[in-house]
Amino acid sequence: MRAEGERAAVATARRVVVKVGSSSLTTAAGHIDTDRIAALSEVVARRQAAGVEMVLVSSGAVAAGLSPLHLAARPQDLATQQAAASVGQGLLVAHYTAALARHGLTAAQILLTVDDLMRRAQYRNAQRTLARLLDLGAIPIVNENDTVATHEIRFGDNDRLAALVAHLVRAEALVLLSDVDGLYDGDPARAQAQRVVTVRGEEDLAGISLGSSGGRGVGTGGMVTKVDSARIATSAGVPVVLTHADHARAALGGEPVGTYFMAGEGRRPGTRQLWLAHATTGRGRVVLDPGAVRAVVEGSASLLPAGVVKVEGDFVAGDPVDLSDETGTVWARGLVNYDALEIPELMGRSTRWLARERGPAYEREVVHRDDLVIFRDGRPRP
Repeated sequence: MRAEGERAAVATARRVVVKVGSSSLTTAAGHIDTDRIAALSEVVARRQAAGVEMVLVSSGAVAAGLSPLHLAARPQDLATQQAAASVGQGLLVAHYTAALARHGLTAAQILLTVDDLMRRAQYRNAQRTLARLLDLGAIPIVNENDTVATHEIRFGDNDRLAALVAHLVRAEALVLLSDVDGLYDGDPARAQAQRVVTVRGEEDLAGISLGSSGGRGVGTGGMVTKVDSARIATSAGVPVVLTHADHARAALGGEPVGTYFMAGEGRRPGTRQLWLAHATTGRGRVVLDPGAVRAVVEGSASLLPAGVVKVEGDFVAGDPVDLSDETGTVWARGLVNYDALEIPELMGRSTRWLARERGPAYEREVVHRDDLVIFRDGRPRP
């Protein structure tokens, strides 16, 4: 079928990120489904042969490690999850390597942690590595580095990671493959539920219950994470298709399968803003007085020491921190210019006074406006 209308943007994309979930790659017992990997690799190879640069974000490491370790279900404790991932990641990539090699393609493993995308140096390094792999014709296979994650076993989920990777590599489309065939306006198990064909903006999501569970219990992401992933990608100008893994070829060809999320219009966030909003978590909190909240949120101003009333957490200059009011509501996140231990001595002081009393090095903002992103309803503002 020839792609027409809105979805032609996916069919004509020259660089595409495809994310596939654990439940689409493993059997119910936790074994890797080699037929699924072979089928997906063939789809990827066909698009690559057509001149499209492909990146895979693949879950499945923990799930693939269950059976070899004689685990009946996904473990709840971090140490066992990491053990399963360390066994499963090698199996997962070995199967991708073999399946892609049958089409003359080279698989390249990329394992990322939250910290890799929180620190600008690591972020830029990952960006350069992925770009060079694509230049060389390889197929990057990206996954959360579950074996060494210390804060949380998952990035949040691989759906969010996929959206960030799409921005990282400047992809022109993102395809989310799962064990569901799209977003529904109700419980898809009920006959009256209708598939949402196109999402043009937040108004099309109004009244839709997204639930929270994820398939057969081998994955971590549900519909909430997939829609949030679509929000991240579309805000960066990347259209998204959410569909069943069996429809991968049709989705990449622009056929009307699954749910299509249109790329957002208007001013798109820059790399730093998207990175701050979605690739970081606050390492601490800086509490603002009401005037500073208004200046930062409504006036797009920098945060000055005079507007700070409290500091929470242990962070150093350059870390991302959350900016909240005195009730605890977080209004923004930014890169702080001072260590947590320094700020209490600066609170309530003007930068002019600080420069005069402490020297020119102190005539700077706590957070510069170019280094912060504003939130609305718990999400970054577009």
